[in-house]
Amino acid sequence: MDFKTLTVQRDGAVLIASIMAPPMNLLGPELVHDLVSFISEAEDDETVSVIVFKSGDPDFFIPHVDVTQIKAYRDEAARLTGEASIAVLFRYLSESRLVSIAQVEGRVRGAGSEFVMGCDMCFAAKESAIFAQMEPAFGVVPGGGGAQHLVRLMGRSRALEVMLSANDYDAELAERYGWINRSLPAADLDEFVRSLAQRIAQFPVSGHVAVKRRVNALALAPIEDFRRDSDLFGEGVREPVAQKRIQAAIKRGFQTRDAEMNLGKLLGELNDD
Repeated sequence: MDFKTLTVQRDGAVLIASIMAPPMNLLGPELVHDLVSFISEAEDDETVSVIVFKSGDPDFFIPHVDVTQIKAYRDEAARLTGEASIAVLFRYLSESRLVSIAQVEGRVRGAGSEFVMGCDMCFAAKESAIFAQMEPAFGVVPGGGGAQHLVRLMGRSRALEVMLSANDYDAELAERYGWINRSLPAADLDEFVRSLAQRIAQFPVSGHVAVKRRVNALALAPIEDFRRDSDLFGEGVREPVAQKRIQAAIKRGFQTRDAEMNLGKLLGELNDD
């Protein structure tokens, strides 16, 4: 497997994909292209049963989409699902025969949060992982399935808090809210995820498929709801209010490493612009 934004290692029936898309792992067309190719190739390899996603950047897992390339990354998603929607792409991952695990260090916001919720499990470093579903700060609905997952994971009130505040949440609070499986010390995270992935991989793939199918029937929103959220985001992000706030955020450093280390503060101050 040869990719521009992913480095892939194999550990038996487990593939570990490290995300490295400089300058800060934004979800743009190159990263979506590689994720699509990686998922497709892994599914085609019958000797692979578990995939792990981690980041090669200690500060950023996937901070959010590249707001300057929305059409381009959506078109890349269509190569796997036939639909220009990352919501449908992430839901595809949830339904895949592969068991997917997100190992998070650094910031994961917006579509990054939606990506890790599309994975089957998520484990995060206590010291460095930061989560946010911040699209409402721009006046739009999360477009990659965020609302669908968050309400089911943490309930109505907490989902509303997370989205309407558009704020940053550390790994321990994210665990307490049900956003992720567990937060662990960074020093223990690699070994924990490796051991879990290997344990799962030793069991029959037929069991993975059967269990995922039943759990998804109970907990995964219908694909029409993901499509609707994707459409609402696409429509909303073109509205003057959203465009004005995006431009105001860009003037203050949005989509640069320094500003996004504390994006929650920046978004909270946008009304001053």
